[in-house]
Amino acid sequence: MKNTEVEGIVLRLTDFGEADRIVTLFTLEQGKMQGVARGAKRSKKRFAGALEPFAHLKVQLHLGTGLTTLSNADIVGIFPGIRADLARIGCAAYACELVERLTPEDEPAPRLFRLLYCYLERLNDAPASPSDRRFFAVNLLKILGYQPELQVRGVSAETASLLSRAMQTGRFGAVVFPEPLLREADLLLNPAIDLHLDRELKSLAFLKECGV
Repeated sequence: MKNTEVEGIVLRLTDFGEADRIVTLFTLEQGKMQGVARGAKRSKKRFAGALEPFAHLKVQLHLGTGLTTLSNADIVGIFPGIRADLARIGCAAYACELVERLTPEDEPAPRLFRLLYCYLERLNDAPASPSDRRFFAVNLLKILGYQPELQVRGVSAETASLLSRAMQTGRFGAVVFPEPLLREADLLLNPAIDLHLDRELKSLAFLKECGV
């Protein structure tokens, strides 16, 4: 048994029994991991608003033979700009759901951590953008080794070029997809994502309602 500290982003929270919560984190040091926050539903002192979706935390963990325990969590940032807007919430939920569903546990992926953090930072500071969401998706696929073939039927050379540029630049907002090309981009991105999922993304239906 040992104690350790990680930097992580909250991907999902699940009630566990009457008082506890299971916290799914994507951490810089260890990749995706789960831990139980005992008494989190009752105690406001130890976790003091830290256990919220998308929160960026420093977390103290107790690693034992069973389920990892969160002993304490300090807020690095909670991205308040995201929480004030439904479209931004939807985009953040989409990003976190993709990371949770497509990554194995306990495999560090610092590039993916940086991508997720930068997207949340972008959503905190700017309105939700359909182009930014595709930028996130194609770079996530690239980092995970699931990069789609860009030269396929039904996808124009312009769309393929924009997706290629999105994978070459590290800056959100640098690539903008005109409206018709967003749909073309989805012809590549959605099947590439669905191939690695056992069920549909919950967040995607909400995003379609929001138009992002």
